Amino acid sequence: MDTQATGHTRTRARARNWTLALVAVALVVVALRATVCAPEPVPVRVALVVRDRVEETITNSRAGTVKARRRARLSPQEGGLVVALPKREGDRVEAGELLLELESSVQRAQLELAEREAQAAGAERERACLAAQRAARERERNRALADRGVIADDVLDELESAAKIAGAACAAARASLERAGAQVELVKRQLAHTQLRAPFDGVIAEQSVEVGEWATPSVPLIQAPGVIDLIDPTSIFVSAPMDEVDAGRLRVGLPARVAVDSHPGEHFPGTIVRVGAYVNDVEEQNRTVEIEVELEDEAFAATLLPGTSADVEVVLETREGVLRIPTSALLSGNRALVLVDGALEERDVDVGLRNWDVSEVRGGLAEGDAVVVSLDRAEVKAGVRARAESDAAP
Repeated sequence: MDTQATGHTRTRARARNWTLALVAVALVVVALRATVCAPEPVPVRVALVVRDRVEETITNSRAGTVKARRRARLSPQEGGLVVALPKREGDRVEAGELLLELESSVQRAQLELAEREAQAAGAERERACLAAQRAARERERNRALADRGVIADDVLDELESAAKIAGAACAAARASLERAGAQVELVKRQLAHTQLRAPFDGVIAEQSVEVGEWATPSVPLIQAPGVIDLIDPTSIFVSAPMDEVDAGRLRVGLPARVAVDSHPGEHFPGTIVRVGAYVNDVEEQNRTVEIEVELEDEAFAATLLPGTSADVEVVLETREGVLRIPTSALLSGNRALVLVDGALEERDVDVGLRNWDVSEVRGGLAEGDAVVVSLDRAEVKAGVRARAESDAAP
């Protein structure tokens, strides 16, 4: 009996050992299968929540334009043949410098004639007025004689008449001299109209006429292209259309940044100096308010050519030392995916100021959290295993 019991005990022990061995093998197989079949963590690009400056900004809805506040498209007041162009395109000129001269031989001849007539009128006035003075003296001398009965009254009457006639001749001569002087001034003005001079310091941007061509005169109240385009490079500003929805937030004095294609990657600080008083509805689906921005760097502004396209970013508000994340990390509804212990968690984010680049975080995230910015991948969603792209694969 003892031998039989011992055999049964050994059999049960061997069965138990085999069972434990099979369980261990099964666990190893399951572990290997889990290791082999588990999906690879999704690689994601992340950015850390940091403390820094955040600005709320708005940008122009269409390209802005560099303009000159002082720009004149000049034409002579009289038409005529161009005989001189002492300045050329690109030249700097000072106010009053001669830019264009028309043929003026007729006006010069008229001026010479008018001046001679004025000289003759002056001589005639001198003669007539001297005669009037002599006649007046003669009248006074003879009046005293008439009082003493030395001469007859009718002689005195003749002298009175002669003095009056001489005085009238003097007055007429003075009037003739004034008319002659006015004629001289008129012809001088006509002669001046054959010359076109700079109304202010500037740069000649364009000349549309050459020596030997006929220059057309400017017509009052009619917009004409002009024969010379003069620009003051110290009066450069940027005009930019802003979306009408932002009209109430725009005001004079707000800081702005200007970008131009000729300086890629650079932004130049400026200030809003004017906000349009009405909404431009030329494009009904894109109504805008025009703003004007002057650059802080006047020397740089002077290098910009009017007509150059420019983009404007207006800074509405700035906060320093606040939590921020890339705006590209925000899902719709102000949600973000955070990489925590190898998995993605979805968080609601309380967003403050924002712009195209960064957004202020007022709640929902902590400094140092890693938020996902590669949200364009379909496999990137809450609950999946993930790793930062810079991490080594497990």
